Amino acid sequence: MSTTHTDRLRALLEPLAEQAGLDLEDVRVTRAGSRRQVQIDVDTDGGVDMDAIAEFSRVVGEALDESDLMGDEAYLLEVGSPGAERPLVLPRHWQRAEGRLARIHLADGGEIVARVLEADEDGALVEVQPVKGRGRPKERRLAYAEVARARVQVEFNRKDDDALLDAAADFDEGDDGAE
Repeated sequence: MSTTHTDRLRALLEPLAEQAGLDLEDVRVTRAGSRRQVQIDVDTDGGVDMDAIAEFSRVVGEALDESDLMGDEAYLLEVGSPGAERPLVLPRHWQRAEGRLARIHLADGGEIVARVLEADEDGALVEVQPVKGRGRPKERRLAYAEVARARVQVEFNRKDDDALLDAAADFDEGDDGAE
């Protein structure tokens, strides 16, 4: 049974991520000039902080240097998180996106924009947004088999954030705590 270079990398990295309390989300190896670039995305339910990424990067660098997976050729290692517009592929991705807006391409060719209300191992309950703001949002249960691909959308002016904005308005910007 033949395995790809990425499969061998995943086999090395999965246990390291698990030991660090992280989920290994993606591994990509690309060419960057005369060297290879190894890009690794990790995440957790509560999000991953920079200290965890830095420590995991150190551990991965040591493991790659000790193994023969990268050969003698130079490589650049990048460890990060999936980002704000992460794809929703696994049930845990949908669960982490609860409350977020997603663009969902359906297996039947349709497309919807919906807020993820809740998710489990079989599918997600979403609130489908009305087209051009006409009508009311409607709840819909989506089985993952109905989804061709989905991606979280960045929102710049979410209406539910009004309470946060009101609280921020109460903060006196001129008061830096110094007396």
